[in-house]
Amino acid sequence: MAANKVSLANLADLKNASDDAIANYLNSLSFKQSHTMTDVRLAIGYGAFVIAAAAGGWDYYFGFENTKLYTAIAVAVYTLLQGALAFWISFVEHGTVYQGQAPNGGQKITIASFNAKKHEPLYKLKVTTQPASGGKPETIELERSFTEWFDESGLFVAAPFQRFLASSIPVVGRADPKRVKSESRDLLEGDSDLLDAVMSAEAETTGADKKSGGKKRKV
Repeated sequence: MAANKVSLANLADLKNASDDAIANYLNSLSFKQSHTMTDVRLAIGYGAFVIAAAAGGWDYYFGFENTKLYTAIAVAVYTLLQGALAFWISFVEHGTVYQGQAPNGGQKITIASFNAKKHEPLYKLKVTTQPASGGKPETIELERSFTEWFDESGLFVAAPFQRFLASSIPVVGRADPKRVKSESRDLLEGDSDLLDAVMSAEAETTGADKKSGGKKRKV
């Protein structure tokens, strides 16, 4: 992941850099990201642009009097599209920064982030997961300080951010058990599959350490 350096005084930049890091991390774990929401927003936005450009072209080439009916229709359609775009962003996306599915057809996941309050450097997430076959979705809300993964110079540090996600979101922890912090007892005890994954990862790490520690360097 490329280094991201932002101003610690700019909460919007801290949030945006963290939002981008979510997609980079989950996609690196073979999550399959869905771009449906972004595609719909772009389609509505481009549609409004095309309508505005067409109205301008009609007026330029044929004159206002000859095209005023078409211009009026274009203005009405443009207004509707802008309203639809505002509705989509505010009530459908509602802060969504990532949608996807866990590896091998696992749970669906939606992550939304929200603007931090002034003078409150907290990263706030709402995570909703749902079984791939349907069923009742589960939602958790998370809140952490940006200072946990941005250093004093404003440089983004990936490892603690990834540990935060893996230790707080079970479906992420199962995909990356080595980053689940052992103190996350409530999370582990509430999810037997995650606990098994973490124990397996720890066993692999211990085995690797024993192998490397068993070799002595010749002097």
